[in-house]
Amino acid sequence: MDQPAQIQLQVLATGDQHHNEANKEETMKQSSKTGHWWWWVKVSLYTMSVLLGQSVAVLLGRLYFLKGGSSNWLSSVVQVGGFPILIPFYLLTTTTTTTAAAGGVDHDHDDHGAKPPLPSPHTLTAIYALLGLVVGFACWLYSVGLQNLPVSTYTLLSASQLAFNSFFSYFINGQKFTPFVVNSLVLLTVSSVLLVFNDDDSSAAGPTSRVKYVTGFLCTLAASALFGLLMSATQYVFTSVIKRRTFKYVMDMIIYQNLFASLVTVVGLFASGEWKGIGREMEGYGLGTTSYLMTLIWIAVFWQLFSIGAVGLIFEVSSLFSNSISVVGLPIVPIAAIFFFHDKMSGVKGISMVLAIWGFVSYVYQFYVDDKNSRVVKKAVDETSR
Repeated sequence: MDQPAQIQLQVLATGDQHHNEANKEETMKQSSKTGHWWWWVKVSLYTMSVLLGQSVAVLLGRLYFLKGGSSNWLSSVVQVGGFPILIPFYLLTTTTTTTAAAGGVDHDHDDHGAKPPLPSPHTLTAIYALLGLVVGFACWLYSVGLQNLPVSTYTLLSASQLAFNSFFSYFINGQKFTPFVVNSLVLLTVSSVLLVFNDDDSSAAGPTSRVKYVTGFLCTLAASALFGLLMSATQYVFTSVIKRRTFKYVMDMIIYQNLFASLVTVVGLFASGEWKGIGREMEGYGLGTTSYLMTLIWIAVFWQLFSIGAVGLIFEVSSLFSNSISVVGLPIVPIAAIFFFHDKMSGVKGISMVLAIWGFVSYVYQFYVDDKNSRVVKKAVDETSR
């Protein structure tokens, strides 16, 4: 081959190389934009799952006790026992993840390109069992509180899980607090605190005795502390133990955790002897036998919807953000009770809702600022490395 031809081939090869590098860079930019957009879609879907699932499940739980239900352990079973309905979806996500990995799409690598080792099956089983034990016991505590407290007091104490979560996240996950985050936490907590001063809430099943009130108060407070610890621990497990960034591991956490929680609550149901009264409870239910069964079934379904959203937000953002979304939903219950239980609307409830929305917007704005700053820094780093 003569010299001019060699030079021409070299020029063409260099041009192709530059063209390929430019295409690769453009593809990476498009992929980054798509990933960023998809992240917001997932967070939005998880948020709606938390708000819808929690609100409907709590309202149905209140309905169960108002119309004649009395078993705290049965109420706990349906909170966690609905996980089998997620198994087909779980199998689908597992198949999709496996196919994507076989095709070269895998997001489970660290910054050095190496895939972090997955904990042993014994370690994962121990983690899921421990978290499931906490969930099962906390569900029973919440059921006792929901049965014995007015909804305003129950809402107030349930909102305290945000403070417990903040406390545990500070030590377990190194959670940082900015002015917007602190503002959000204060507003969200105050929005729920206001509900305790609402004396017109008629959703409570009559005046409660002093003993029942104290029992419900302590149980709800203890459950809030356990759930605050649980959410912080779940975030730690995702970031420091499992170290995976796929939805499959979110489903693993939900299903196996609820499996062990179901075992705890079923054992409690039989050990307490409450299972013996289920037949009488069904026959005496105020809305009929069919409605009794449907109430329990839909409680189970909506709590699973809540679980997907809560764990998904922990996975995608943080346990504190997930808990903040949960607190946003707490004032929704008394408002929704106006339509379903014909409760009276009061100024306190309106102010509570406004503060909750304000707090939610404040928290989301902080994440928007963080996301914007991270993109600016990443862009500067990319330009410097060229």
